[in-house]
Amino acid sequence: MELRELAERILRNPSLEVKLERVREPLTDLNPGEPVRMVEPARAPDLVFAPPRAAPSMPHPSTFVDPRKRAIAHHILANHELQALEVMAWVLLAFPEAPAAFRLGLAKVMADEQRHTRLHAEQGATLGIRFGELPVNCYIWKKAQQFQSVLDYLAGLPLTFEGRNLDHTLEFEEYFQTAGDEKSANIMKAIHHDEIHHVAFGLEWLQRLKPEGQSDWDAYVAHLHWPLRPDKSIGDRFHLEPRLAAGMSPEFIERLRADQKQS
Repeated sequence: MELRELAERILRNPSLEVKLERVREPLTDLNPGEPVRMVEPARAPDLVFAPPRAAPSMPHPSTFVDPRKRAIAHHILANHELQALEVMAWVLLAFPEAPAAFRLGLAKVMADEQRHTRLHAEQGATLGIRFGELPVNCYIWKKAQQFQSVLDYLAGLPLTFEGRNLDHTLEFEEYFQTAGDEKSANIMKAIHHDEIHHVAFGLEWLQRLKPEGQSDWDAYVAHLHWPLRPDKSIGDRFHLEPRLAAGMSPEFIERLRADQKQS
């Protein structure tokens, strides 16, 4: 299957089942086509982006003893993962001139996002809320509309949204464990492992595509669009080990910590 066909299937078909169907055949990038910037992905009626503030907020971790609160958390996280998948498909269509190695690597990350969406949706349903039963927001998708280059994408999604998940996945693993929900905790542990690789992928391509002589930090900051900024890549607690595992240099990490303290 061509990457463009995969991207169009995810963005133009409203069926969640189709969006999350993993490709079993080899992927190719022989005909990337002309740039296309889709304004919104096609979604089933119950997953169409809701008006601002219509979607529920993340429940406080202290309420996770209630299965419904945990179900709401999984519903919100499933939508985050689905948006990430759709943004990556958007990047394949918007930047067909990007290196084929990057585009094929991105498709591997997309397969993880499909699996993450399924994990959250299935666990949310087990806890009592079907995915699509609650309104969903479009925050990640809307921020992607600001990306004008692959470097913008790398700074915005892998290094900021997924960078924040290096912390959030560990935090939510703890929240679910405290509530006695080992299955949910194990889902977060598995996703945390994947996020390390996703951030590493983003950092690798930032280093390969940035201007020669520019530092990783300067390239990262130069390609962030407000309101995204470095401190948005940090969760409630800063975790050093996954950032080192993702390949961030000590200097990059120190700049990140310094920026967090100033914000």
